[in-house]
Amino acid sequence: MTGNENALEGIKVIELANFIAAPACGRFLADCGAEVIKIEAPGGDALRYTAPSEGRPLDQHENTTFDLENANKKGIAINLKDPNAKKILFKLIDDADIFLTNWRPGALKRAGLDYETLKERYPKLVYSQIVGYGEKGPDKDLPGFDFTAFFARGGITGTLYEKGTVPMNVIPGLGDHQAGMFLAAGTMAALYRAKMTGKGEKVSTGLFQSAIYTVGMMLQAAQYPEYGFKYPMHRKDTPNPFLIAQKTKDDHFIQTCMPPYDLYYDRYMKAIGREDLIGDERYSKIENLGERSVEMFEIIEKQMLLKDKDEWNEILREADIPFSIAQTWEELLEDEQAWANDYLYEMEYDNGNKRTLVRPPVTFEEAGLSKYEKGPLLGEHSIEVLKDLGYSDEEIEKMKENKEIVTWDEK
Repeated sequence: MTGNENALEGIKVIELANFIAAPACGRFLADCGAEVIKIEAPGGDALRYTAPSEGRPLDQHENTTFDLENANKKGIAINLKDPNAKKILFKLIDDADIFLTNWRPGALKRAGLDYETLKERYPKLVYSQIVGYGEKGPDKDLPGFDFTAFFARGGITGTLYEKGTVPMNVIPGLGDHQAGMFLAAGTMAALYRAKMTGKGEKVSTGLFQSAIYTVGMMLQAAQYPEYGFKYPMHRKDTPNPFLIAQKTKDDHFIQTCMPPYDLYYDRYMKAIGREDLIGDERYSKIENLGERSVEMFEIIEKQMLLKDKDEWNEILREADIPFSIAQTWEELLEDEQAWANDYLYEMEYDNGNKRTLVRPPVTFEEAGLSKYEKGPLLGEHSIEVLKDLGYSDEEIEKMKENKEIVTWDEK
C-alpha cells in the first residue's frame, strides 16, 4: 500500500440498512476506501425524510443528515419482495467482503439473509449486524432506536437529569453513532481475521449493548449503595463540586473536570479569587468535605457569577484548570479548533448553498483526509451497479418496467 491509499482499498461492502447506526459504520468503511453499495427499498431509507424532526427543510438535493451517514457510497434501489430483484442482492454478495445490516433477526431469517444461511454460501464473508436489544432474550425482536434502546433502556434517560425535574431532551444519532463506530471496530478486526485465515465471522453490537458499555463506570459503581449518591441527584449533592458546570455572569456555563479534587484545590481557589480558602482543611481534602460539598458548590457558584465566559476563559487557561465553555451547536459550527483539525467539512450543494458537515471521528496520518461525496440519491447508481453485475440495457429496462428496481431518472 502506497502512502496515499486507504486501508480498505479493494474491499466491497454490501449495506442493507437504514436510519443511522449501521449506515454510520458503512460510512466509516467507505471513508477508509471500501466500495460500499447501499441497498434501499423503492421508497428509500426513512432517514431521507427526517428533516422536519431535526429542524431542517426537507430537500433530497440538500440532505445533510443523509449525507453524514451515507457519503462516499453507491446507492441502488431494489424491491427485495420480488424474487427476480432479490437475485440482484445475492449477486452483489457473491464477491463482497462484508455484509452490513440492521434488519431485525426475524426479518433476516425470513428473507434467507441470516448469518447461518449466508455462512454456508459465503464462508469468507464478514457479517456485520447492529440490533436494538441483542439477538437473544424476550426483547430481541423489539424495534430499537437510540431514544429507546440506548438512552432509556440503557440507563441514561432515567438517571442523568436534575433531581426533581424531568429527563433531558435527547437528540437523535448520539447513541447510533457510538454503536456504529463500535461495529466498525469489530468489523475491521473480523475482516483482518478473514483475510488472514480465509474464515468469515459474524460481528454484532446493539444500541442497548453500546449503552451498557458507555455507562459502564457508573453501572459498576451502582453496586455499592452504601457509598456516594444515588442518581438522579441534585447537582449540589455531588461528592465532588469541581465536576459541575457553573453559570457565568453572561448566562453561559463553564464545565470544569478535576476528579483528583485535592490536587487541584489550591490552584482552583486562587483562580476563582478565593485565596483565603487555600489550605483550608475543611475544604481542601475531599474526604473531609462530606456535607460541606454543598458549601463548596455554593462558594464556586457565587464566584463564577462575578465574571463573564470570556474572562473565565482567560483566567482558567492561565491557571491550567481543566475546563471548557459549554458551547451551543451554533457556536460549535464556528469552533476554530474543530476547523483546524478538519473535524468539519464545507459541502457545496448543487443549489449553491454551502453547509457544514461532520467527518467521522478517526484521522489517518498517511492516507490523509478522505473525499466527501454526497450520499447517493435514491437509485442513483442502480444502472451502474447492475451493468457491473453483467445486466444488459434491455434487462435493466425490463426490471424498471416491472418495478423490480428504481433508478434516479424515474424520481
